[in-house]
Amino acid sequence: MHDCDAEMMIGQKGAQLCFTEVALNKSCYQIDVHGNSVLYVLPTSTPDASNFSTSRFDPALELSPHLQNLFSDVKNIGHKRAGSASLFLRGSRSRNQLKSIPVSFAAVDEVDEMVQTNIPLIFERMSGQLTQQSFLLSTPTIEHFGINSYYQQSSQDHFFFTCPHCSRLTEFTFPECLEITAEHYSDPGISGSFLKCKECQHKLSHEDKPSYLAKTGHWVGGYTNRIMRGFHVNQMYSPTVKPYQIASSFLKGKENPADEQEFWNSKMGMPHEPEGARISDADIQNCISQYTMTKDSPPHALVTMGIDVGKWLHYEITQYGLSAWGTDVSLSAEGKLLKAGKVEHFEELDAKMRQYKVNFCIIDANPERRKALEFAQRHWGHVRLCFYGRGVNGKAITMHPADQHTVTVDRTSWLDLSLGRIRNQKMRLPLDVPIEYKEQLKALVRITEKDKDGNPTAKYIKTSEDHYAHARNYNEIALQLAASFAQSQDIGGVY
Repeated sequence: MHDCDAEMMIGQKGAQLCFTEVALNKSCYQIDVHGNSVLYVLPTSTPDASNFSTSRFDPALELSPHLQNLFSDVKNIGHKRAGSASLFLRGSRSRNQLKSIPVSFAAVDEVDEMVQTNIPLIFERMSGQLTQQSFLLSTPTIEHFGINSYYQQSSQDHFFFTCPHCSRLTEFTFPECLEITAEHYSDPGISGSFLKCKECQHKLSHEDKPSYLAKTGHWVGGYTNRIMRGFHVNQMYSPTVKPYQIASSFLKGKENPADEQEFWNSKMGMPHEPEGARISDADIQNCISQYTMTKDSPPHALVTMGIDVGKWLHYEITQYGLSAWGTDVSLSAEGKLLKAGKVEHFEELDAKMRQYKVNFCIIDANPERRKALEFAQRHWGHVRLCFYGRGVNGKAITMHPADQHTVTVDRTSWLDLSLGRIRNQKMRLPLDVPIEYKEQLKALVRITEKDKDGNPTAKYIKTSEDHYAHARNYNEIALQLAASFAQSQDIGGVY
């Protein structure tokens, strides 16, 4: 990887496998030998970029008198000067931080934790340079997302070596190369787990790993005709991660979805999607009923609308039937999709409100907040702008003052509910529901990971356009508010 001169390098890897060290070495090489400025991007400015500066960059200087003499100004956390060249440390969240920085080399570390739409801005920082190279690296999350979306387009190199027993060329893969000697991670017998050659099944010494990997190891590309050079390696290659630790991680994953995700992502360096993590074609087909989308709603029906705001305004209009007025209307209500579509202008939504006699509507607060607020003001009391926010627990809806026309909800909890309606067949879909609607419901994948305290936490990752999925979500939120409104007013006379 140090010698690779491809314009774009991709590193899809397990955790703690020295790829960041490679990126730092290549960054210093560019500054020292070629006099090129470098952009090093991490997920956030604080704490990621600041921690990198103090825990990775500063110790490198302390260990190298040459680097100490090279850099003339290192006090600024985000900008290190070395003569005419500079090292810029930036977070990916702010688009402004990624502008107006001309560089020849860019290292993009922990790609899967970044704002994906901002990554192309990084490449533009090199567009005016005669020589340019970028190195994207990360542990993966799910297939076709983040680092894996780039790795799929690359040469997909794997690290091969010659088995010291059978002399055949091989690599470490799971489960073929790991012998697990216990059925539960708490069993002391798991300490006997060992690596083995998948060709001859002979035990491969963990302690001798540095020797046989260094003597015969080399990268082998899966594709030889691709411009992007990709590298993949897992923790079975690590001299510090013992075989029993990998075995224990795998067995823990059988009991806990967060550990399952952690094993495949951090240990194996592979994307992984847990079973049932997204809406499937079968889930959608099970909701299809024998009717077509309508141009209005039945008299005195409870009707809601959800709107996702983007280049187009994607909307979902749904009629609900309530079997009983309970404490959780989302569980007792049966939905029937009346119309799913998209319009270009906010004023076109006014006609939909009147046409379908919508009792309550939730609209995406961003990115067109002014236009969304004007829409809410035209339908005072029947429309609220929605923010996905922190500090909101479960399915709670934080209502803000009436003149603000806004609410705040927890994104994951409500997506569990709104997409769960499809999965649990609590929603009827028409025969002519748009293909785009179906595809976008499948765009969100639910993964479970661990927070900084080691507690499991869930989130949804976007794999493709997901506007209708969020329109569905906003519509589910609207149901709660519409039901409350209906209990106090004659819902048939809203318009």
